[in-house]
Amino acid sequence: MTHTPPAAPAGPVTTLLVANRGEIARRIIRTCRTLGVATVAVHAPGEEDAAHVHEADTALRLTVPEGRGPVDAYLDPHALVAAARASGADAVHPGYGFLSENAAFARAVTDAGLTWVGPSAEAVEQMGSKTLAKKVARDAGVPVADALDPADVRAEHLPVLVKAVSGGGGRGMRVIRDLAGLAAGVEAARTEAASAFGDPAVFCEPYVERGRHVEVQVLADRHGTVWALGERDCSAQRRHQKVLEEAPAPGLPERIRRRLHRAARDLASAIGYTGAGTAEFLVPVTGDGLGEPVFLEMNTRLQVEHPVTECVTGLDLVEWQIRIAEGEPLPADGPPAPRGHAVEARLYAEDPREDWRPRTGLLHTFDVPAATAGFTPLTGPGVRLDHGVRTGDTVGTDFDPMLAKVIAYGRDRRDALRRLSAALAGARLHGVGTNRDLLVRALRHPDFARAHHRPEGLHTGFLTGDRLTELARPLADGATERLAALAASLASFEASRGGGTLPAGIPAGWRNLPSAPHLRRHTTSDGREITTAFRSVRGAHLPEQEGVRVLSATSDRAVLEVDGLRRAFDVYRTAPDRRGPQGAEGPEVFVESALGPVALRVLDPLPEPEATVDPGALPAPMPGTVTAVDVAAGEEVREGQTLLRMEAMKMEHRITAPAAGTVRELPVAAGERVPAGASLAVLDYTDPDSGPAPAADSGSDGHHVEAAPHDEGLEQ
Repeated sequence: MTHTPPAAPAGPVTTLLVANRGEIARRIIRTCRTLGVATVAVHAPGEEDAAHVHEADTALRLTVPEGRGPVDAYLDPHALVAAARASGADAVHPGYGFLSENAAFARAVTDAGLTWVGPSAEAVEQMGSKTLAKKVARDAGVPVADALDPADVRAEHLPVLVKAVSGGGGRGMRVIRDLAGLAAGVEAARTEAASAFGDPAVFCEPYVERGRHVEVQVLADRHGTVWALGERDCSAQRRHQKVLEEAPAPGLPERIRRRLHRAARDLASAIGYTGAGTAEFLVPVTGDGLGEPVFLEMNTRLQVEHPVTECVTGLDLVEWQIRIAEGEPLPADGPPAPRGHAVEARLYAEDPREDWRPRTGLLHTFDVPAATAGFTPLTGPGVRLDHGVRTGDTVGTDFDPMLAKVIAYGRDRRDALRRLSAALAGARLHGVGTNRDLLVRALRHPDFARAHHRPEGLHTGFLTGDRLTELARPLADGATERLAALAASLASFEASRGGGTLPAGIPAGWRNLPSAPHLRRHTTSDGREITTAFRSVRGAHLPEQEGVRVLSATSDRAVLEVDGLRRAFDVYRTAPDRRGPQGAEGPEVFVESALGPVALRVLDPLPEPEATVDPGALPAPMPGTVTAVDVAAGEEVREGQTLLRMEAMKMEHRITAPAAGTVRELPVAAGERVPAGASLAVLDYTDPDSGPAPAADSGSDGHHVEAAPHDEGLEQ
């Protein structure tokens, strides 16, 4: 097929505007610094103190249309081009997400005489529609799964996957297993696609119950050279959202590897592709191994998981994006052969105990001590950290909940898995719930570890059902939580010994009833109460826990002997914030040990009376924007019926009725931004005893909240 040749490069890039934020903006800025290219950061109002703003040479604030949220600041092509002109930038890098796969933006940049660090607008257009991309791929000889109009789906086609024509990242997708649910599934997918991508178009394709998601990294210059720069396996997904990625793909037969690389090159050549891009394929898992791959889609941008390819090739993909945009050819000796193995984990702010609801709040500590590099390719075995947040940042709801990517590179796969799981287990993540424990357990699961020898054990259904429930368990068990509470109590006691003013002659820690133990009460992150007791006799602490002996205790560390084993617990306390579970009005306490991290909150022994709460009130589970109200005041509703929908962290949350009743009040409207705890609706229950149970913690409001998957296309 014919294609438009890429526009001639405008010359060396001197100043680059990064049309993005967070982790990917920091990543691009780091490479520009090594190349000697000046950088311009853009940001929404309120992001003046963001890391990417401070790290760029120049920063410029974007405006937000009236009535819209901060994310919309990054979605105006003309405003971004104007920002480039105003700052003196001669090139624009879109990163990933936002407008990175927007042909109109690419065209606006080049029409303004600026260098676009990406493929041509024509290539973006051809791959931007999944249905058109399938046709282009088929014409190029690439194996493609059939695309069906939803109206043409018959029983023999089931199961099928409804997919949005535009966008990605799991938004606008529904699995249909029977014809009775087809119409509702298609409508739900259309609604979600329209909200996420501005395009309600959907199609259906055969749904593969067990498949390997394998993608090929493409790098193509302006002189006709196309590299297939190895492949990545992204099969470990939750709700169609990638969680773990690695390179090379483990256990992939060489014949399939060659076929995937050839297909990716053929597709890129067919559309005159330039720069970095990724062709994604699905490889069916059969009873005796892996079947023949089929093309899914092409991402015309840098991928979130690009660091694993950088690790095994030694290339800086952002550097090559810039060099190719300047017109430099790829080396004539071909792509470097992969060496070693790399694995990436996406660290999200979300709560497995609350149906993976995104979490917000102050990030008291964000530290991955094992990290040996950040934002740059590793030169040897180690751990790389690419992150958009820092200690002291507030995690809000306006952007995707991904906090960071942690990448390990090792001599082989076993080495990389061990390094990554240890780095995550040893990370200090205080203040916001994360999926860290899931990542560690998944990396250590036997089926994941054996994927190189048993490739059928790793597939897109790996993180589903009972296995997901099991892997999402906290690393710290109940016994560890009790030890952590004891350590926190001892540290608190030691901190108070020298911190108070006492009458003359009274020693620190003195009690008027020496026989009574010191009591401390804490609650766990899921609302369970733990009471610890210990006595202090002549400077020695004697806990009332069988098999436990206190070896030492300071204000921030306790060393315990547990059944003859020495265990050290590091204790971190925060200032009181008067929030949390019932009666939990003291500071948060975070206890770190080799047994697993534990988050606690100190219970005030004399809590203030709680305000009376209307039992029919349904509070907002988090800050966000109301996108739709599905019922009216006075309407009778059934249990589980959707009352309204909110968007937070680029996810849609459906607020449903916890029991049958009548809507008494609806104090919010579509388009309204609401804080956490704001009343969304008030119900009068048909059976007064069937209303929601008392809240177990600050994130548990009694009503049901369903969350749609994250959108990789808006992942920040």
